Amino acid sequence: MDERNEVILIDKPLKWTSFDVVNKVRWAGKYKKVGHAGTLDPLATGLLILCTGKMTKQIDTFQAQEKEYTGTLELGKTTPSVDLETEFDAEYPTNHITQEAINQVVSQLSGVIEQIPPAHSAIKINGKRAYESARKGEEVVIKSRQVEIKEFDIDMTNFPEISFRIVCSKGTYIRSLVRDFGKLLDSGAYMSSLRRTRIGEFKIENSLTIEQFLETVPERLSKLENLNNQ
Repeated sequence: MDERNEVILIDKPLKWTSFDVVNKVRWAGKYKKVGHAGTLDPLATGLLILCTGKMTKQIDTFQAQEKEYTGTLELGKTTPSVDLETEFDAEYPTNHITQEAINQVVSQLSGVIEQIPPAHSAIKINGKRAYESARKGEEVVIKSRQVEIKEFDIDMTNFPEISFRIVCSKGTYIRSLVRDFGKLLDSGAYMSSLRRTRIGEFKIENSLTIEQFLETVPERLSKLENLNNQ
């Protein structure tokens, strides 16, 4: 009987879905039960918490913890998905944007704010994923939600690209922040990269790449065999 109750920290690769990671770990490690604590979009990388066996009962607890992200946004263009999953659909001026204006927008988007999740998201509306409707060009109406942006640091060195570090509450959509960032500057913006670096006390430096996880599989299967022989 498989009684391996583990928390496995994985550094999700670019273009993998969170489900791809769960599937790979489940089949490679021969786990009966694996779940993850918080989806990452395919074009995001970074920390994904996987729980096996009885530890899956802790998923909601882990999901509720604050998260830290780093990434880049690009001012002056937009895409329907607010990232590079979809093609550019509009261009906007950026020469009117000042350091003072950006600082003001950072202030507006900090603290407890109301946020509307992106149409290209996995939120269910009437039993259907929002992105399924959005990809068909159908109108998607999503209710706003209250989230907290606890820290919002930026670096304008490569303007109109802006690097950021954000610490936020559960349920925050960084793509929504990026979308609103562009709008509040009378311009547009899309997210060019995103990396989750922390969930609560779990940090990216303590995670395994998929390749590193696969190297640990023989030891994990040996543990399973010992359990089954007891």
